[in-house]
Parts: sequence; C-alpha cells; structure tokens
Amino acid sequence: MKNTVSITLDDRKIFALKKYLEQKNSSLEDEVSKFAEQLYIKSVPQNVRDFIDMEAKQQTEIKPKNASAKPNHTA
Repeated sequence: MKNTVSITLDDRKIFALKKYLEQKNSSLEDEVSKFAEQLYIKSVPQNVRDFIDMEAKQQTEIKPKNASAKPNHTA
C-alpha cells in the first residue's frame, strides 16, 4: 500500500520548481519521491528496512496464489 504525503510551499515556488524540473525531464513528484526514499534510508535502521522488504516480498508472492485459487464459475 502506498500513502500520500502533503507539504506546504508557496504557490510561486511550486510553479518555479515544476517549470525548471520539466527542463531537466523530471517532475516535482519524482524528485520528492526520491528525497523521501533517501530520508527513509537515512532515518530507518537497516534491520527494520530489511523486515519491511521481506514482508512486502511475501505479500507479492501471496497475491498471485490467491488470484489463481479463485474458482471460475463461468458456464
């Protein structure tokens, strides 16, 4: 599951950021996501990140099994 985080910044600054990031073939959303990932790596201990990654991997492995286990009731 993904979450959305809101930040507050002056409209003119947002406008300028978007325009200049477009020139670099990037977007504000991409750059903020990269920064958030770096902050996560910097702030969350490695063992906790490993545990979260392990759980995420298990969840992705479980989903296909559940999807294929559903009976097909078409006639």
